[in-house]
Amino acid sequence: MKKNIYQGKFIVFEGLDGSGLSTQAKLLKEYLENKRIKTVLTKEPTKNSSIASKIHQALGHRIKIDPLQLQELFAQDRREHLENLIIPSLREGKFVISDRYFFSSFAFGSEKKEDLEKIIELNKDFLMADLVLLLKVRPKVCIERIKKRGEEIKLFEKEKKLKKVWINYQKLSDMFNVIRIIDGERKVEDVYQEVIKIVDKIL
Repeated sequence: MKKNIYQGKFIVFEGLDGSGLSTQAKLLKEYLENKRIKTVLTKEPTKNSSIASKIHQALGHRIKIDPLQLQELFAQDRREHLENLIIPSLREGKFVISDRYFFSSFAFGSEKKEDLEKIIELNKDFLMADLVLLLKVRPKVCIERIKKRGEEIKLFEKEKKLKKVWINYQKLSDMFNVIRIIDGERKVEDVYQEVIKIVDKIL
């Protein structure tokens, strides 16, 4: 992966679906903008890349797709995301906050060690984040939160699967020193306070 050489900072939120990523990403954007830091909030998979529609159809069970082919689609979506939004924003000195990045591909797409190696290879030329905030929430709690929101349970949101995904996230935290694990089962405000405490160190 490539180091961020641009003036702006690249911050990523990661975790299981239902762990509060979108909420904390929005709160951090507001915090940085109150400090007069120009900030871009974005999300993966995107909704406007050339293959975004196909990805969302697969995640919503509307089409069946080979797991490795799905990861190739994620990588293509990510490449466009970097070229069209993330890198231009960083070059302008803006902070970019992304709700998910290639760590999601590593965690959700790796059933076996060989899977992880293949997925890392697909993403090896992409930009490394300056900071990854990994929200730790038990799979059971995540599923309950998703159901309370009235959302459909998607491909990656079944409890047994999520337990394996969290194990992968823990492995990733040992592999990449940019990852900071945060207890996401606390009140939103308590999680937010820890997030800004960590982010303040890189400001």
